Amino acid sequence: MKRICISILLAVLALSARAGSYEKYYQNLPVALQEPAQPSIPALTVLLTDFGGVGDGVTDNTESFAKALSVLAKQGGGHLVVPAGVFLTGPISLKDHIDLHLEKNAMVLFTPDRAAHLQKGKVVPCITASKRTDISITGEGIIDGNGEWWRGVKRSKVSDTEWNAFKRMGGTVTPKGDLWYPFDLHSFGNIADTYEAQEKMRTHLIRLTDCERILVQGVTIQNSPKFHLVPQRCKEVTIDGVTVRCPWNAQNGDGIDLMQCRNVLVVNNSVDVGDDGICLKAGAGEDGLKNGPCENILIVDNTVFHAHGGFVIGSEFSGGMFRIVVRNNTFSGTDTGLRFKSAPERGGKTGNIWISDIYMSDIQGEAVVFETSYADRPVGRDDAVAADTDAFLPDFTDIHISNVVCRDTRIGVRASGTLKMIHGISLKDCLFFYTEEASRIDDPGMLRLNNVRFETYR
Repeated sequence: MKRICISILLAVLALSARAGSYEKYYQNLPVALQEPAQPSIPALTVLLTDFGGVGDGVTDNTESFAKALSVLAKQGGGHLVVPAGVFLTGPISLKDHIDLHLEKNAMVLFTPDRAAHLQKGKVVPCITASKRTDISITGEGIIDGNGEWWRGVKRSKVSDTEWNAFKRMGGTVTPKGDLWYPFDLHSFGNIADTYEAQEKMRTHLIRLTDCERILVQGVTIQNSPKFHLVPQRCKEVTIDGVTVRCPWNAQNGDGIDLMQCRNVLVVNNSVDVGDDGICLKAGAGEDGLKNGPCENILIVDNTVFHAHGGFVIGSEFSGGMFRIVVRNNTFSGTDTGLRFKSAPERGGKTGNIWISDIYMSDIQGEAVVFETSYADRPVGRDDAVAADTDAFLPDFTDIHISNVVCRDTRIGVRASGTLKMIHGISLKDCLFFYTEEASRIDDPGMLRLNNVRFETYR
């Protein structure tokens, strides 16, 4: 107990001292950005085990989390500490002025019983907060979404050994033999009448909606049923030193998705996931306009390993993307590097976007790509097409890319669309070592290239 008290005191002091410590990242930026305010968390600290929590990997700790959070909330907030152990649980709902702190060797493991996530007939994310202020998730532990019990699997993306392991769980293989769904499993019941309907009910691991002053720091977030970390319509957000990971073939396994957020710092994170790595979205159509843009965002000193894109805008951004700085990031083994994707009915306007000092290797597709006919292809669907309309067209413009070094990419730069949708884009002082094609640009007026080198094998 003494060791725990000392470590908690140190954690509290470190968290208190953190406010203002990000100032160095906001020096010499090409556009003025506002540093996010940090959450205010009272010093009161409680242990999950004091509320009946048992870290044996078998006991259901849902009520223990709820009781501990309720006690802290009634006293104005504080730190809920999860000690070493495997704490199986259902959904967790965070409250104002509370820090969920995972000690080293602590694992919060969400139950594979999907029915536990049903509330009033709807599936809720594993960790949620809605219209809350001053919340944080910190520590050195692991948050695991048990995603393999939720996700459909494409036969073409797994080995024979993996495929047979999924079939041993039970589940349903489609008549063509090309897909496996976790429907009719041996261990847990279904939450929908068909595997197609159940597939659409997959949930996020952490979703924070309409919240203000958020810190996510240090933890490992892994194996989500769908997206991993999703702040939506939030203000004053810091994501620092987090590891986000899942299998490379996890369907819709996005890492960090910022949706219509303002005043955000994403720094020192490591991402290795099955879909987009660090992604910005701003809604589609009228809803996107109503909820506003992503703006005042700094993304710096991150590493992305496997992902569909290292840094991504889209596909939905009708609310707009403004005052965004992306610098000093490394992408190693991503499908694409800098990815700008959208389509009619999803698009919006961009402005004051500055991307520099990006280092890439082993990029499977394009190092830089603009695509304006993007179409979702959910698992089980091969026929998705982009909308044929002039409503909410993408307007990628005022984007400045410089000092990019990429070794081994299939295509250096690609831009697919029209001048109406892609224009006012500059690339300066870049080097792309390609293996198939230097560039593929539909109209030379789309991109301004200044001291951009394309090299390949001689």
